[in-house]
Amino acid sequence: MVIRLIKASMKKRVIQMRIDTEVFPAAEDMGARTWGNEILLALVPGKYTVKRLEVRAGEKGGLQYHHLKDEVGVMISGEMIVRIDVGSGKLIERIVGPGDVMHFAPGLVHQTEAITDVVYIEASTPHFNDRVRVEAEYGLELEEGLPSTSLEDVIEK
Repeated sequence: MVIRLIKASMKKRVIQMRIDTEVFPAAEDMGARTWGNEILLALVPGKYTVKRLEVRAGEKGGLQYHHLKDEVGVMISGEMIVRIDVGSGKLIERIVGPGDVMHFAPGLVHQTEAITDVVYIEASTPHFNDRVRVEAEYGLELEEGLPSTSLEDVIEK
């Protein structure tokens, strides 16, 4: 009887731990970013990640593309400039705001620059450390930020 009660209690604890970590995961700061904050909200291994990105007015990310990462962003607040190259070798710009959606497929050159303080949610494949900086190819000065990575260095979680 006592053993049954202990097993039942342990099973409840294991279920509660799974609920706490899998159903309601804790947000995780992704480390220092020159442009603001990147917060991992959810990671479903091998499937997708969801992040909250907070970009300070006037800040921008690197001009880059991804080897494997496929990402979608949904604007929550603020306005920002999105620069992309759709294969012409020239950057085009669009201003996005709350409710707008952006899709950056692997290989698409892109950059975001906050006009005002911005918050957007990013859902992507779980490829971390996947970026190829391309400022030089467009005659631009390399901004601060994370460096390029090779395909072999891309981390999939």
